[in-house]
Amino acid sequence: MSLYTEWNEALKNIKTQEEYQNFFKDYMAKEAECYRKILESKSPVIEGKVVDLSKHNDMTSMEYIGFLDGANTSFKEGLDLDSLTEESVLKAELDWEKLLWNMHDAKAEWLYGMNEWSNIFDDDKRKKIKKDFNRSKQVIAETKIGRNDPCPCGSGKKYKKCCGK
Repeated sequence: MSLYTEWNEALKNIKTQEEYQNFFKDYMAKEAECYRKILESKSPVIEGKVVDLSKHNDMTSMEYIGFLDGANTSFKEGLDLDSLTEESVLKAELDWEKLLWNMHDAKAEWLYGMNEWSNIFDDDKRKKIKKDFNRSKQVIAETKIGRNDPCPCGSGKKYKKCCGK
């Protein structure tokens, strides 16, 4: 069984809310520390054996695959997670802007709020990414034509007597 399948099975086997909270409390702390190390190194490239990378980040290999699953959309080229084993050698390059964007999208304040982001982007750049993200999520409603408004076709009639029939 692949590590990615094990990760998904572990998630499916969580039965109670308490188990869920305990599992993700531990995992999220490890995930944050993993991102912290990456941001401190200022290197967008993650390379090495899965087992070595997981030990370096104080995670099990399965947890590290879970980390890669979360970061997969932020890599310049996505990884085939199903094919990864403990002995697999991987090389992946993060796109910093996409990573920060995806952290906002996941509503992961504990990740996009890290001070270590100042090593990568200045405050203005981070604010611009946040602003662009917020704009992309805004819904702009079209102006609705009222029944008694003039028809937009230009006939001069009321909408209800013209195109609104």
